[in-house]
Amino acid sequence: MSTDERSTTTIGILLEAARAKLERLDPAVAHEATASGAVIVDTRCAEARHANGVIPGSVHVPLSVLYWRLDPTSGHDDKTLSDRSRQVIVVCADGYSSSLAAATLRELGFHRATDVVGGFNGWVAAGLPVERLTDG
Repeated sequence: MSTDERSTTTIGILLEAARAKLERLDPAVAHEATASGAVIVDTRCAEARHANGVIPGSVHVPLSVLYWRLDPTSGHDDKTLSDRSRQVIVVCADGYSSSLAAATLRELGFHRATDVVGGFNGWVAAGLPVERLTDG
């Protein structure tokens, strides 16, 4: 067995490790957390957001730039999102990439970062509010 084969993992193992670091929120609990100042960060692509709607009050940050927008030491942070004491709730379509993202944010010092079980689709299935984006 080569060194590369011994050091290879799987996405399932990475996901399990990420989720072990989180206290994942059911959609209703995530919705309630926003009343206490938590911010929902939606990492879905623009096309998905336009096709399916958005969580009211959520902030769109594409996954490709998420860590730079939140890390206050990056030089590219969004000052409205880079407060490490604020609870950040990451949402993707189904709650997979958001778990990996939230675990990474915890490593960056966002100790209250988490995600939503089921992602945006879980939010919709729970009957929680969704807004349609309009052009313009």
